[in-house]
Amino acid sequence: MDWTSAQLRSLVELTRRGTITAVADALGYTPGGVSQQITALEKATGMRLLRRVGRRVELTDAGATLALHAERILTTEAEAVEALERTRNEISGTLRVGLFATAAAELLPPALRQVRERHPGVTVRSRDMDVDEVYDAVAGGTVDLALGLDYPDVPIPRDPSLRVMELSRERFSLAVPTGAMPGRADTSRPSRTSGASDTSDRSGPRKVSLADTRELGWILPSVRSYYGRAVLTACRRAGFEPQVAHEVTDTAATLALVEAGVGVSVVTDLMLRLRPSRLDVLELRETMERHIVVVFRSFAEHRPTVAALVDVLRTSTGRRPPRREHHGTDKLATR
Repeated sequence: MDWTSAQLRSLVELTRRGTITAVADALGYTPGGVSQQITALEKATGMRLLRRVGRRVELTDAGATLALHAERILTTEAEAVEALERTRNEISGTLRVGLFATAAAELLPPALRQVRERHPGVTVRSRDMDVDEVYDAVAGGTVDLALGLDYPDVPIPRDPSLRVMELSRERFSLAVPTGAMPGRADTSRPSRTSGASDTSDRSGPRKVSLADTRELGWILPSVRSYYGRAVLTACRRAGFEPQVAHEVTDTAATLALVEAGVGVSVVTDLMLRLRPSRLDVLELRETMERHIVVVFRSFAEHRPTVAALVDVLRTSTGRRPPRREHHGTDKLATR
């Protein structure tokens, strides 16, 4: 059959995502471009692969059958690329990397600098995507590897075809409007605020419980997201249901809303670096973590370019500078 990998991948992604628009978003095409790929595939096979049902499309029996085999074909093709790459005497090639917004801002730049220094023959092409979609993107071959997040309270389902490697762990703190929680914690242990270094008080941060926020409004992403469910699980374990005042996905927007005094949220050091904000950061009594992970297909573990980038990511992630702390009355964040 005279078909292309792009055409087969469009068909496979349609089985995963259900709509032409979703496939276009995942592959970086226009909806019209995806439709053209499918139309070309129908011409190559001489069979109808899609049928229209109202405003939606669904696979015909022939389309479902081809999609199943297409996934195997694409996997075999990727394995062939890996095998060829191992025959080279130098590490070179192009890698497609998927990553979420925080990783794009904080983790990728130092990694790219190291890649240029250590492996000048490697070219990295990155794509920003929703953090909950990176696993499907790797499994479907849209990207070669991706940076993602995993939450112990709501772990990402493990696909046997994927390898998930932990790069680092971050513990959540509570971000509250300046002065919003007086008397709710041990005042002999002043709150952490993100700002310039100060030696006025080194007695350490005071701690609060998630339960102390039961009467406050929260700023959270949708509970349909892994992050939203992880926070909801932690709050329920603390004995209350968070009052979600604003449903927001963007971290910088969340920090801005906390700064504006309209609610509280949980944050990590990496999240706080995204936006300079005037707010209080309080240590939580409860342990709530997220794990930064790199995801790639299991058979690609020994692919030289993938192994090289994973090694760089492990090194660069471990070298992130610690957050500067300020103990005192000034509330200016410098991140």
